[in-house]
Amino acid sequence: MKQFSRTELLFGKEAIEIFQKTTVAVMGLGGVGSYAAEALARSGIGSILLVDFDTISLSNLNRQLPALHSTIGKMKTEAMRDRLLDINPKAKIDIYSDFCAHESRDFLLENIDFVVDAIDSLGPKTGLLESCVRKDIPVISSMGAACKFDPSKIELVDISKSKICPLAKKVRKYLHRRGIDKGIPVIYSYEKPIPQFDHEAGAGEEWISGRGRKRGTLASVVYLPAIMGMWAASYVLRKLAGKL
Repeated sequence: MKQFSRTELLFGKEAIEIFQKTTVAVMGLGGVGSYAAEALARSGIGSILLVDFDTISLSNLNRQLPALHSTIGKMKTEAMRDRLLDINPKAKIDIYSDFCAHESRDFLLENIDFVVDAIDSLGPKTGLLESCVRKDIPVISSMGAACKFDPSKIELVDISKSKICPLAKKVRKYLHRRGIDKGIPVIYSYEKPIPQFDHEAGAGEEWISGRGRKRGTLASVVYLPAIMGMWAASYVLRKLAGKL
């Protein structure tokens, strides 16, 4: 039996062939991005670009796939690349161990067929989304997964229809100033964040952080970002296969 035979039974042979010829960029390899990247690799996506600036720390163990005691201190991109190649040695896994910043964005988006945005810093995130819109690159974006409990409040909507999520609010505001009001699908939770994060200053602190800036520790649990990451991968696969 072939590695992707069960996926082929679900999507069909033609879809698997499309997957294998597709290049997906996963921007951000935290709780959301790591699950999205692994789901894409396990589904037969032939080429994946992994982008993240950070190293694995002890606090990542509660929710991020490449985070193990044996990988603490390693670049997330390197650990995730090794993991994905162990899943599918035939895949082409490229890494960029730095920010998806203004000066690198055009380079990173060259020859990319689809983008999974799992960035949690506002500047790089909104810049990436704007670039995807301008370049007409399909993108699925994840909003805030921290400080929330209830997976039943996660949904997929156009960015214009998101509500309550502090990060989504800031992303909408930025994009509106850039003339973009809709057309970006997002996975987000409309659950009200726990009090740790439920005030204007706290809501902004995590998302406005820039390159190298220290951020506060936010409450998190494994299943919220994992669900959002899996849903993001699902969106990519179904879109490529013509199921959406």
